[in-house]
Amino acid sequence: MVVDTRPSLGASEQSRARVFQKWFRQTGWRHMVAWVALVFALFPVIWVVSASFNPDGSLQSQALIPDPVTLDNYRELIDETDYLYWYRNTMLIAGGAAALQVLLGAFAAYAFSRMRFRGRRTGLLSVLLVQMFPQILAFVAIFLMMAQIKDVFPGIGLGTKVGLLLVYLGGAMGVNTWLMKGFFDTIPTDLDESAKVDGATHAQIFFRIILPLVAPILAVIFLLSFIFLINDFVLADAVLGQGDSKNYTMAVGLYRFLTDQFNQRWGPFAAGALLLGLPVILLFMFLQRYIVSGLTQGSVKG
Repeated sequence: MVVDTRPSLGASEQSRARVFQKWFRQTGWRHMVAWVALVFALFPVIWVVSASFNPDGSLQSQALIPDPVTLDNYRELIDETDYLYWYRNTMLIAGGAAALQVLLGAFAAYAFSRMRFRGRRTGLLSVLLVQMFPQILAFVAIFLMMAQIKDVFPGIGLGTKVGLLLVYLGGAMGVNTWLMKGFFDTIPTDLDESAKVDGATHAQIFFRIILPLVAPILAVIFLLSFIFLINDFVLADAVLGQGDSKNYTMAVGLYRFLTDQFNQRWGPFAAGALLLGLPVILLFMFLQRYIVSGLTQGSVKG
């Protein structure tokens, strides 16, 4: 007599169900959370991309998938506004200010890390204390100061791009200095001593030895500063809002373009915002190899 030892279909399904339940408890719920977070993060981006190609260009009639896909919003933005001027101004001001902020912060971090002088600890604490106050508190003071400077030095006063760049440099110290100091502290001082024995000056040590070694944190600080300055509206509007529209940054220009007719100009606004994000994405991809090491390596000593 032959006995069928094969499991029944019900037993097989129960086994698969137990395996699935075990997988879901250990790993599956993490995948579900990741997918929810991914959809939550990407949906606004997809909506803006869709709006930029929407033929109607209004907020009320926008569909997730535009039909037909058109570039009219991009043409309207470039033809009817000073968008190209705004784009150029934003790249020049944000890129130049970010680079100078990195340089000034590196100078301060090197001094606090490698040199011993009276007031060093007080200076570090003061730099940190200043960052506790929100930037908006200085809004009125900056506006009045730039208005008075314009009467004496018109080239750097209210309504000038150079004036806005100088205002941004006022925030070069602070958190950036602390981040870079922690990174500088991880570099052995033996390198400095060896260079001094060979007759190198502090400037030569800084530019030829230290800076190449701290390239990751410099890249991180530049990226964070660049993103912040591109998105800044309050200070940019305070300094440039009273001048020629061709001197506006992207944030100021798009805001003023959108203010009058929000519903009708949503498509061109989305197109402008999408184009503004391209340099940030490219810069992020170019500097991604420095980001992890730049953010973590300076946290173990300082």
